[in-house]
Amino acid sequence: MSGAIFPWQADAWARMAAMRERMPHAVLLHGPQGIGKTAFAERLAQALLCEAPLQDGQPCDACAACGWFAQYAHPDYRRVRPEALEEGDAGEEGEADKAEKGGKTSKTPSREIRIEQIRALSDFMNVSTHRSGRRVVLLYPAEALNTVSANSLLKTLEEPPPGTVFLLVSHRPDRLLPTILSRCRQIALTMPPRDAAERWLAEQGVDDGTTWLAEAGGAPLAALDAAQGGSREGIDALLAHLARPEAESPLRVADRLQKIAPVELVATLQRWLYDLFSVKFSGSVRYYPKYRSQLEALAARAGADRLLAAQKSAAERRAIAEHPLSAKLFIEDMLLDYSSLFA
Repeated sequence: MSGAIFPWQADAWARMAAMRERMPHAVLLHGPQGIGKTAFAERLAQALLCEAPLQDGQPCDACAACGWFAQYAHPDYRRVRPEALEEGDAGEEGEADKAEKGGKTSKTPSREIRIEQIRALSDFMNVSTHRSGRRVVLLYPAEALNTVSANSLLKTLEEPPPGTVFLLVSHRPDRLLPTILSRCRQIALTMPPRDAAERWLAEQGVDDGTTWLAEAGGAPLAALDAAQGGSREGIDALLAHLARPEAESPLRVADRLQKIAPVELVATLQRWLYDLFSVKFSGSVRYYPKYRSQLEALAARAGADRLLAAQKSAAERRAIAEHPLSAKLFIEDMLLDYSSLFA
């Protein structure tokens, strides 16, 4: 749980603090992935439950309510998210991770917010609050709602219980029901300025923050996660091959990349293809400015129709990258397909 908001969120926090006394029953915080929206929402939830908030609206971090919140044990707070996000994290009641219990799940954790999770909020909302204050429900990512659970949530938002605030977080608000959007006060959290993001990464001890930030599309938390992932050598090997596809056999390169998660490799390829298309038609490079000369040379050799087909193929691979039948064959096929762009 974040102990404070990030530096680039100060203006958004000031807007939310000004709404504290007349907080809408539902707020949708939306913006690009990797900028700290969920941490902002958790801090806001704590502030709404805090018994002695500071002048700037920040929670005091000292009252009983803040203590409960820090332990995910506040009786007037619920967090709703897909089961897959609960892996490796303590639950709302402080349950230990399944691996620590020595047990194994019998099925793959759901990546959706299920109807049972929305229905479980009924008992929570139908009893009095612990200290006659607010209730807060944090739900993220909101686009993980399936059709049934989204309609169930909509019914609650249409007739909101008194004293209850819903905080929804979304990377893709375009995937939400228009009726849900219409019942939320929408607050956009924007990408930080590049210099502020690079400065923050330097404070976190990240070397070459400029490169990491560019590869993350300007999102500082995504850049930090990537920098701490420990897979730079493998990603550099992939980028070197993408820059010079004829220099080495795709099959040999695939052998060296097997230790990297296929989903990470596909994401890198998707960003590379975006830059190829972008440099070809607008002269701009977003993710890999260090490779501008190679991107320009390759873009001159690839037709627009082939680039579009490659982007579509990469998107299809991304859909199955979490669980490919064979990681090695998956990587080999991906690299052979890429090489054919320039045949």
